[in-house]
Amino acid sequence: MKTEWRLKFSCYLSERRRFSTTANITTLFNKYIDRSSVHSWNSIIAELARSGNSIEALKAFSSMRKSQIKPNRSTFPCAIKSCSALGDLNSGRQAHQQAIVFGYASDLFVSSSLIDMYAKCRHLRDARNMFDEIPHRNVVSWTSMINGYVQNNCPREALLLFKDQLVEESVDGVTMVSILSACSRACEKNVTRGVHGVVIKRGFDEDLGVGNTLIDAYAKCGMLESSRRVFDGMDERDSISWNSMIAVCAQHRAAEEAIGVFRSMVRNAEYDAVTLSAVLLACAHAGALRIGKGIHVQVYYNFSKTEGVIKMSLENDVFVGTSIINMYCKCGRVSAARRAFDRMNVRNVKTWSAMIAGYGMHGQAREALEILSEMIRRGVKPNNISFVSVLSACCHAGLVDEGWHWFCTMQHRFKIEPTVEHYSCMVDLLGRAGFLEKAYGLVQEMKVRPDIVIWCSLLASGRIHRNVEIGEISARKLFELDPNNSGYYTLLSNIYADAGRWDDVKRIRIDMRKHGVAKSPGYSIIELKGRVNVFLVGDKQHPEHEKIYAYLKEITTKLQEIGYVPSVGSVLHDVDEEEKEFALQIHSEKLAVVFGIMSSVPGTTIQITKNIRTCEDCHMMFKLITKIKDHDIVMRDPKRFHHFSKGACSCGDYW
Repeated sequence: MKTEWRLKFSCYLSERRRFSTTANITTLFNKYIDRSSVHSWNSIIAELARSGNSIEALKAFSSMRKSQIKPNRSTFPCAIKSCSALGDLNSGRQAHQQAIVFGYASDLFVSSSLIDMYAKCRHLRDARNMFDEIPHRNVVSWTSMINGYVQNNCPREALLLFKDQLVEESVDGVTMVSILSACSRACEKNVTRGVHGVVIKRGFDEDLGVGNTLIDAYAKCGMLESSRRVFDGMDERDSISWNSMIAVCAQHRAAEEAIGVFRSMVRNAEYDAVTLSAVLLACAHAGALRIGKGIHVQVYYNFSKTEGVIKMSLENDVFVGTSIINMYCKCGRVSAARRAFDRMNVRNVKTWSAMIAGYGMHGQAREALEILSEMIRRGVKPNNISFVSVLSACCHAGLVDEGWHWFCTMQHRFKIEPTVEHYSCMVDLLGRAGFLEKAYGLVQEMKVRPDIVIWCSLLASGRIHRNVEIGEISARKLFELDPNNSGYYTLLSNIYADAGRWDDVKRIRIDMRKHGVAKSPGYSIIELKGRVNVFLVGDKQHPEHEKIYAYLKEITTKLQEIGYVPSVGSVLHDVDEEEKEFALQIHSEKLAVVFGIMSSVPGTTIQITKNIRTCEDCHMMFKLITKIKDHDIVMRDPKRFHHFSKGACSCGDYW
């Protein structure tokens, strides 16, 4: 009977697609299905709802009512589910009204469906009223209401309701997944730990879905170690578990750990496009070019001992392709990114924007503008991210006129209102180019409230152009918005030092100690032979630190022979010249570059990643190193790349 029903239903669907009017449903039902049976109608509505044909499900429900068939308790949940899927509040209210008329509004399955429908239609008050009217709730009712709060970004309300549920009702794995999603949004460490305790106490710690959501919840609270402990303690893992852990590590810039998890996954599970996108992000953050290249190869081929070389289906995945472009750009190989871009058969707006951003961070603003023009010619409409990338490219190259042109075009032609990110780029562009008053004027005219990034851009411009007044204005705002960030104190101190105002420099140091602000350590990363090496300022933890310092001294002597003079103005402290020179010698980027030269054959490009802006002395020294050594140097700081070759830098000393 079941097979016969499915055959008839298949025939019905096949013919139904050829009709657009509800009236024809009657004819089809007469031909294939017993239209007088409520069970037949329920089956039709349920099958359509489950298969995602929500509009058809509601049409069937409407036809059923026109045929004078009395619905039962099984009719409403699927009809209401279809309203939820469509976000159709009016149809949902009509279904609710009919449920009341036929006496099913208090049915637990119907009421839970109504709670879900109102929540998905963003009518939380109606959902909560529905929940409060249920005389005897079950776990489905509670979970529906908790889910509603989570979906509408009300995590605290979800957590408070969960607290009540623990007193009145049992919980299941679905409830725990929902409440852990609320923890992810609330980002409160103690609450997440408490819910984890409930997970263990109620025996849900072996539930795969609960474990996966717990990994994310801890990560969103900034507790990477706790996420890893949950992951390591899981007896069973699926692709979501592995992908979540890799993504968590990548997002927290724990690139080496992300890559390690990926390598374990390759040995134990099948990976997919999501996996590759996440691990490529990790490579991008770390500048791990060699590993990124290896993963790029895996996008195209999967090597199997038993089956030989198998072509994978990921080479045309737009998300993986975009991740590859992003990886190559952030690993200093914009030409490789462009080759990957040109090979892509399908591109979306994120792909185009990634290529624009890549050219911009490498100082190739003209190429970025060409990509934007080509994007528009091909009918791909730029979005706000695209214009952030364009304005950033103009900023790195000092293209003030072009930046203003696209800032205006974005608003007038593409109807995109500037966000704080767009204003930040323009303030940075104007400030770096020396138009400090105009930059400050733009800040005062902004339609949105200036954020930390904007004031920091203005402060940095004040540092570059030694403008004490703009520096002090910006610093005051930053001390209000983010009083514990040492970078702002350092920039203002540098401005005072450049002006010879050493009493003010000392005052800033006292203020830092008074507020418990510690200077963030600078570090540099270099990947060699598949291993990521991290250097801190004055680092003596590296196993080869003695050789590194000896070789640095040797190189410095050779550079001095061709005219290198340490730029002691880069050193903040009011100390004698000899001490300043020593302070410059131990910068982390110098140690990383020297280690790279020591460990590489001539002709190799030395590539490092730095977490803060490089100083003038290191910048000058690297240019000279490429004169006396057969090595090019690529350095990435938080905003851009510097390509040093034959005594020059790609930035043209504009950074």
